[in-house]
Amino acid sequence: MQLVMRIVGSVLSLYSIIIFIRIMLSWWSGFSFGRFYDVLRDITDPYLHWFRRFTFLRLGNIDLSPIAALAVLSIANNIALVIGSVGHITLGFVLALALQVIWSALSFVLGFFAVIIGLRLLAYVMRSNIYNPFWQIIGSISEPVLYRLNRILFRNRLVPFVHSMVIAVAVLVGLTTVIGWGVKVLTGILLTVS
Repeated sequence: MQLVMRIVGSVLSLYSIIIFIRIMLSWWSGFSFGRFYDVLRDITDPYLHWFRRFTFLRLGNIDLSPIAALAVLSIANNIALVIGSVGHITLGFVLALALQVIWSALSFVLGFFAVIIGLRLLAYVMRSNIYNPFWQIIGSISEPVLYRLNRILFRNRLVPFVHSMVIAVAVLVGLTTVIGWGVKVLTGILLTVS
């Protein structure tokens, strides 16, 4: 049983790498990667499409379904590797692992949006050319997040744009810090459960 689980863990690790490569190559849609890319799509797309059907994983132009797909693979991989090396697994370990993977994905998203809004704030303060394609992309990514945060925090009151960006970055960084601490404490508690 342990040998089988080690093999399963290795296969899941390899599949995660293949999916990561597929995701990276999809960012350069203008390039032709030939038959290699077609084979990669055939191997990975059935799994990735399963996650794309969940609409809550899409925020505007951003599709978070690949992150969810990799998170599920990570959980399964870690469970297989632990069973392969120890021979058994506890419920507390599974719950702690799931919590860590979910938090890892969520903290990445929070950090990503904090950086994007921070870049937009920097461009605004430096009076950069907002019609540059780079700043247009930054604006299109940050707008939905700023809109939602403003609705939650200010209940549709009019707030100066710079203030809303500064507060949004502070809220995102604060959430990441506080929730990260809470996840660390809860993970420690879950690992003691047998």
